[in-house]
Amino acid sequence: MPHFTTSDGTELYYTDQGSGRPVLFSHGWPLSSDAWQVELKVFADAGYRVIAHDRRGHGRSSQTYTGNDMSTYASDLAQLVDHLDLRDLVVVGHSTGGGEVVRYAAQHGAERVRAVVTAGAVPPLMLKTESNPEGTPLEAFDGIRANVLHDRSQFWKDLALPFYGFNRDGAAVSQGLIDDFWRQGMLVNLAAAYDCVKAFSETDQTADLQALDVPIFIAHGDDDQIVPIVAAAEKSIKLVKDGTLKVYPGASHGIHGAYQEELDKDILAFIA
Repeated sequence: MPHFTTSDGTELYYTDQGSGRPVLFSHGWPLSSDAWQVELKVFADAGYRVIAHDRRGHGRSSQTYTGNDMSTYASDLAQLVDHLDLRDLVVVGHSTGGGEVVRYAAQHGAERVRAVVTAGAVPPLMLKTESNPEGTPLEAFDGIRANVLHDRSQFWKDLALPFYGFNRDGAAVSQGLIDDFWRQGMLVNLAAAYDCVKAFSETDQTADLQALDVPIFIAHGDDDQIVPIVAAAEKSIKLVKDGTLKVYPGASHGIHGAYQEELDKDILAFIA
């Protein structure tokens, strides 16, 4: 399996498939690059070179105690992109991965990134503050951290339900998706899982969004129970210079089913 070692000695696992213009995918918390398996095939089949990595502390990458913050995630990504010498690059990020690719493109991506795509992404800021009253209260994130410490195995199973909207009346529940969410979650180092909560919830990326000088496609489900659209996509689109917002009616935070099929087609159309 291919690994790349960052400047601080962290080994990042990545997969690199297909040929053509490069598209790099960044996953959400607490998942891994496996969350993008469908996209890796669909986009490679469409003629693109597709790359996806496991964030530090996640999946098959080093089980790190340090560096579990958005700036380090973006720096890791920049080093991987430089290592692979990716140019004319499209970066795609889901949830926490959306924050990662936005910070990477804004702070490191000059002369390499041609477009950004986010789905259910955390920018500009998830946390409720005086200036961000639409955000989620700190107590909710404290509860996530407590559950990660107390019984993360059960917590991943419980979290999968709102993540994929399986707690909604009439939802077609996939036990397979729940099991795979649990599998990927159990690969995360506990310190990384815990610290990443602060990274995705308390990192203010207003300046990153304002600094983007490439087109960005912002996708978000209007039934996202994890990253509510009102404090995320609806604010992000007002901060970027060249943005397109698409809201997916009834779509959850997790990318699956009809939402996944439509989103993949939209991204392919956007980057064509």
